[in-house]
Amino acid sequence: MSTGFALTVRFSLRDTEAAQQFDALVARTAEGIRTEPGTLVYVAHTPVDEPLVRVFYELYADRDAFEAHEEQAHTRHFLETREQFLTSTAVVFMNELEELSKRPGTEGP
Repeated sequence: MSTGFALTVRFSLRDTEAAQQFDALVARTAEGIRTEPGTLVYVAHTPVDEPLVRVFYELYADRDAFEAHEEQAHTRHFLETREQFLTSTAVVFMNELEELSKRPGTEGP
């Protein structure tokens, strides 16, 4: 059974200045993302010993919630602006295996 729709995104940043600007862009974008009802998890990471890499993990209620996220003005602005800070982007789309998962809202009694 698959319900949630998720993705990971690995961003490689040009340099330290670009990383700072990218992080500021993400912070502004996250303000809008926090209001999206179908966005269940949106987490930004920096891998250990890779200061110029950001990895996002995103979990949406379903594919429709992801598509609604993509249509938001704050997301469109992020997608249009981010490229100037990056050397590469790698995206992996995933369907959730609900019966094997633990996430907010799935805890037992």
